[in-house]
Amino acid sequence: MKKSLVINSELLGNGNKVLGKKLMGSFLRTLWANKNKPHTIILYNSAVKLITKESSVLDAMDGLVKAGVDIIACGTCIEFFKLKDKVVTGRISNMQEIVANLMESEQVITI
Repeated sequence: MKKSLVINSELLGNGNKVLGKKLMGSFLRTLWANKNKPHTIILYNSAVKLITKESSVLDAMDGLVKAGVDIIACGTCIEFFKLKDKVVTGRISNMQEIVANLMESEQVITI
């Protein structure tokens, strides 16, 4: 089953930013260690920061890529945050590919 995971923020949940960053790290590292992984992870808005060299979860994101997960980041978001030269894993894409991926997925999970 083709599963896509959509992440729309560098934080998990609303509220305290420090806690949200810690929770996102825990989530991504747990996903990385899990045998059941999504086919694709789609990053948009501030979630694109998760694949940059300043990311505190770069180990997990790179590990997911090496495990075969296709991580695609919204190009408009990368440009907005001026991160093009800081992306070190995953790949930059566009809304056309993101929409096509979502429409082809059998299950879409948004966090």
